[in-house]
Amino acid sequence: MIISRTPFRVSFFGGGTDYPAWFRKNGGAVISTSIDKYCYISCRRLPPFFDHKFRVAYSRIEHVKDISQIEHPSVRAVLSEMNVEEGLEIHHDADLPARSGLGSSSAFTVGLINAIRALDGKISSKKELAQKAIYIEQQVIQESVGCQDQIAVACGGFNKIKFNQQGDFYITPVIINHDKLELLQNHLMLFFTGFSRYSSRIAQATISNIDKREEQLQLMGQMVDEAEQILQSQADNVSDFGKLLHQAWLQKKQLSNNVSSPQIDEIYNAGLEAGAIGGKLLGAGGGGFILLFAPPEKQRAIKEKLSNLIYVNFRFETEGSKIVLYDPKY
Repeated sequence: MIISRTPFRVSFFGGGTDYPAWFRKNGGAVISTSIDKYCYISCRRLPPFFDHKFRVAYSRIEHVKDISQIEHPSVRAVLSEMNVEEGLEIHHDADLPARSGLGSSSAFTVGLINAIRALDGKISSKKELAQKAIYIEQQVIQESVGCQDQIAVACGGFNKIKFNQQGDFYITPVIINHDKLELLQNHLMLFFTGFSRYSSRIAQATISNIDKREEQLQLMGQMVDEAEQILQSQADNVSDFGKLLHQAWLQKKQLSNNVSSPQIDEIYNAGLEAGAIGGKLLGAGGGGFILLFAPPEKQRAIKEKLSNLIYVNFRFETEGSKIVLYDPKY
């Protein structure tokens, strides 16, 4: 049996510039971090004593005889692309809900690729995992998704990811003074809005609008360098990071009418009224988790103001997707 553990991610700046439709013309860059909330994929060979050849357990359970009959798009695509012939049993568990803006779909795909390759006795590099997941999601499943999630969850860490016009990407860790990193982490608050959504549907509206939103995307791309300078400079106050998050959110809302909603705006504004400096809705938009940046002394008031939402405490993590159990006997 194999169990892979793949982190979710929090994206800060540059989202939208990681769509191929944008960076193949203009280049792109994002800043994001993986967090200590995970997607777990367990995978084992299925003994040949059943009517089915594949058993896939997630929010539902599928028993099928052929890969083509699997309804879960990522499982069907990964098993097909990796030429799986033996029967398999696959289980999915996660610390946080799916379709919530934390890169959960890509964490699932990356984790499944990692688990199946490990089951075959193969070790994958972080970049290989990311590249394979990008190919499967964009080319095989043909989802309207960007490229940052697959890289962030495969590699782990607090990184700047740059995309060039040739379609390649480069990962640079954001080097931050330890005290400032702790200060940044202590200013971040994560709330679940209660709204789930399919990110590819939201992203499609953004992608179709890209030619009309050049000004916003250029500005959002520039904020990546500004954010990195704030984090690395001893002169800049960490609060400037929160103010920049607010400006980035205002720009992101202009990418599509589907990015935000009256309910999300109400949540965000309530957080600001209670003391938050800035924040953003994570992922493509439409729902999921909202990130707020707030001084620690204001956070109790914010939690009380948003007491109808689920608050999630989290920490940064650095390991990325990894195999946490390998037992070839099962």
